[in-house]
Amino acid sequence: MHAPVHPPIPVETLLLAYRSGIFPMADHRDDAEVFWVEPRERAIIPLDGLHLSKSLRKVLRADRFTVTVDRAFEAVIRACAEPRSDHPETWISEGIVQSYIALHRAGHAHSVECWAASGDGAPELVGGLYGVSFDRVFCGESMFSRVPDASKVALAWLVALLRAAGFALLDCQFMTDHLRSMGAEELAQADYRLLVERATGQPHASLGTAWRTFNDGYASDSGAGVTGAGVADGRGAGLAAGSLAGAAEPSSPGKAIVQSLTQTS
Repeated sequence: MHAPVHPPIPVETLLLAYRSGIFPMADHRDDAEVFWVEPRERAIIPLDGLHLSKSLRKVLRADRFTVTVDRAFEAVIRACAEPRSDHPETWISEGIVQSYIALHRAGHAHSVECWAASGDGAPELVGGLYGVSFDRVFCGESMFSRVPDASKVALAWLVALLRAAGFALLDCQFMTDHLRSMGAEELAQADYRLLVERATGQPHASLGTAWRTFNDGYASDSGAGVTGAGVADGRGAGLAAGSLAGAAEPSSPGKAIVQSLTQTS
């Protein structure tokens, strides 16, 4: 018998919860119920404070992965829910999966995907992340990696895209050693709520538009059959690659990302 599935959480309820600093989880993958979490301490990554190690910069510049946005949201969230050796159980139940798919269709949940060529040359999803967006806030939910560095590359791209699109806050929910190594900071929930209140308004571009800007001139060659990101909403259509990646013309998307993240304002 299949485990009972809790009805999807309404989109409006989810958005209200995130604006209030809380989010849903399940006890295990077959749990039909969810519970709401409000951490006492909140992890964030300052958008101007991402730490790129030398090895990660090298991976990014080499364009080891083809990176897309909103190309395979459901595949990403289901990959994040798969059991791992260090986490055999998951908080991402089927009810949560369906809730976030609905949120994605409403334009408030997004994924960043990393692809690599498989044995037959076809693109294979090897890493990524997903999260919730509202106003100028992005709340990272989960990430996965099937090969070394894929989730780190996805996170670096996310930060660059958020900066380019005009977001103000990247929430990571709970601190981990992995996040801390990449520049995450911990703050009290009350201070986090204050940052959310200050991040009202709309970003000047969508993540899809920012992705297209970084890939301008390269996407047709680097996709290995993976084309396109999420449909842009028209905001920021006039952004120029130089405004996102610096004055010098980078020679690949990955180099543009590194240049964007390491340039000083």
